[in-house]
Amino acid sequence: MNCCIFLRVGSTPTPTPLLQGNNFALNTRLISMAHSNRPRRRLPNNRLRFPRRSKLPPDLGVNLFLKNPEPPLTDNSQPDMTSEKEEEEGDDDNDNGDVVWDSDEIEAITSLFQGRIPQKPGKLNNRERPLPLPLPYKLRPLGLPTPKKKRLKMASPLIQIYKNPAALIGLAQKIKSLPAEEDVSVVLNEWTQFLRKGSLSMTIRELGHMGLPQRALQTFSWAQRQPYLFPDDRILATTVEVLARNHELKVPFNLEKFVALASRNVIEAMVRGFTKGGSLHLAWKVLVIAKDGKRMLDPSIYAKLILELGKNPDKYMLVETLLDELGEREDLNLSQQDCTAIMKVCIKLDKFETVESLYNWFKQSGRDPSVVMYTTLIHSRYSEKKYREALAMVWEMEASNCLFDLPAYRVVIKLFVALNDLSRAVRYFSRLKNGGFSATYDIYRDLIKIYMVSGRLAKCKEIRKEAEMAGFRLDKETMFNLLRLETERR
Repeated sequence: MNCCIFLRVGSTPTPTPLLQGNNFALNTRLISMAHSNRPRRRLPNNRLRFPRRSKLPPDLGVNLFLKNPEPPLTDNSQPDMTSEKEEEEGDDDNDNGDVVWDSDEIEAITSLFQGRIPQKPGKLNNRERPLPLPLPYKLRPLGLPTPKKKRLKMASPLIQIYKNPAALIGLAQKIKSLPAEEDVSVVLNEWTQFLRKGSLSMTIRELGHMGLPQRALQTFSWAQRQPYLFPDDRILATTVEVLARNHELKVPFNLEKFVALASRNVIEAMVRGFTKGGSLHLAWKVLVIAKDGKRMLDPSIYAKLILELGKNPDKYMLVETLLDELGEREDLNLSQQDCTAIMKVCIKLDKFETVESLYNWFKQSGRDPSVVMYTTLIHSRYSEKKYREALAMVWEMEASNCLFDLPAYRVVIKLFVALNDLSRAVRYFSRLKNGGFSATYDIYRDLIKIYMVSGRLAKCKEIRKEAEMAGFRLDKETMFNLLRLETERR
């Protein structure tokens, strides 16, 4: 096999054949001369076994894998076998030695597995993230904030009508404007698609307030012919109440059977209508039949009937019976208005213990008494001549920051007159006038009375003049006492 080596003579390399016959010795000498004359290449600094300085940390801003590779070898050149051998020796030396990692290198490699590579504070200013491109539909003029676009759920006309009180009351007004010879179906047929069960109850109630019970009955009859509106207890109960209040309800002959078959709402509507219409005997009769049939009615029905029966002294026995029935019930649930109404009736019946019991029950239910309830309780204790207990209630009323009304001032001034407390009576009289209230006749009379007891004739004349300017004329007894006081002073 023939082999050649390039020798540099001058500037042009000259190929010399090797291993050709007798020239072997000459060729050997030429090879050794070429090795001795060629300059020795120095290893790069990064491959030295003992570098002269410590390694710098890699620049993290530059991708080390994207460096420009070494220029490829040309066809006219061949790799240096000696340099490759030296490089392999250097790699072996590096593999045998211990590799020392800097703290920055370890931190950079660790951050690859944790997330974002931590940057040095000095480089943050040089790196600016470009702003996103503006979207045309998000551009808006500066200083003009646009409101959030909320998708409003528009209620359908069907929901707006059959649940709208204004629309249902307007329907009653349209029925009222009909001529007497026309039937309500002329108007109701146009509203058929908008009505649902229970919608016409408000219309029927409004017709009752207008004094049109017959139109209310015609509306109920029309609803009975609509399969999607009837049967409905709300429409039936409202119609029964309107007819009973206007004395248009025909009482069935067998009332016991009717009460046994009717629902609770219908029975309560009947009693409520009879009570408001003044037919107390019919209301009492229905209530008794319901009790015998073990039908429990709402306590508010009892309260309204007690209030109406309490206006007639001849009915006090019936009131006591109803009070006993209410006292036996465990599920007593009365509103503040009903509770106050019962307390007022009990004061007429001199049942002061019942008044106190109702007040204590109301307080224990967790509700705050109103000025009306406070006034009723003070009046109850005043009527029972428990003035000190009534005065304690006045202080409790003041501590609760309850605003006084005219009846409250009347009762409180009357209490201070009974206690002969002139200073407080005058103080509350001044508060009454400063509050914008006009004093009543009994307030003027009580003030004149307490001034006469104190012997202050000038104040009595002043209050008398003020009462006459307000349009009141004192009674004969008060005038006689004033004249006697004036005569005694002379």
